[in-house]
Amino acid sequence: MTETNARAPATAPRIVTRNVTKLYDTVAGPMVAVDDFSLDVADGEFVCIVGPSGCGKSTYLRMLAGLDTHSSGTIHIRPGSDPKKPLNSVVFQEYAVFPWKTVIENVAFGLQMRGVGKAERLEVAQYWLERVGLRKFAGYYPHQISGGMKQRVSIIRALANDPEVLLMDEPLGALDAQTRIVLQDELLRIWEETRKTVVYITHSLDEAILLGDRVILMTAHPGRLLATFHIGIERPRTVETLNTAAFAELRGAIWDQLGREVTRAMEMQS
Repeated sequence: MTETNARAPATAPRIVTRNVTKLYDTVAGPMVAVDDFSLDVADGEFVCIVGPSGCGKSTYLRMLAGLDTHSSGTIHIRPGSDPKKPLNSVVFQEYAVFPWKTVIENVAFGLQMRGVGKAERLEVAQYWLERVGLRKFAGYYPHQISGGMKQRVSIIRALANDPEVLLMDEPLGALDAQTRIVLQDELLRIWEETRKTVVYITHSLDEAILLGDRVILMTAHPGRLLATFHIGIERPRTVETLNTAAFAELRGAIWDQLGREVTRAMEMQS
């Protein structure tokens, strides 16, 4: 493992992962998906994880979310001071919206599950819809809006629930290039204001550098921690940041290692 331009987190870790391994039983015997993986994420930090396809990025996120168990090691998310807040909320690549609920009902769903009164949860949902330019679509159903709008609904539903940690698995991966750029800008703006702790899985190196405080690089299967890159580019950032010399330098340094892992992953599949 290497660490480049690394700085210790400034605050106590919100997430502590120690020596986590995930095994799956297969007809050919046990298969190691994630191997001896350790990572600290500070409170309010935006951490992006990249690596070749099949390296265990999404498996790790699912373990963080409690949707899958780890075979060994420890995972701990430090709870906040408000026990009513959920520990985490997850945003997936697919448009995880309820087709039978309106846009505003979808955004308010997490609050409804927490027992928040109707008037209050709709007020919170309306606030978030206004934040992302969807106020006039509040009464629409998912089939009446675009894919980019659906994913905005998924993201703000997670934010409206006010979790301690936001876990995002390729949330913009299914979108066209133009919509993806718009939502990257929105994510940057929202994170600047909320400073949520975020763990963000992506295949896009540009996206990881643009959004993250750190980029965590995982090896080809089985997924191990290969390198950590601190993204020292000044915030606030916009899509114009992609055109700077500092961005290009970082991209080259990370791709130098990531490219080798992508090649190795392809060779293992041939």
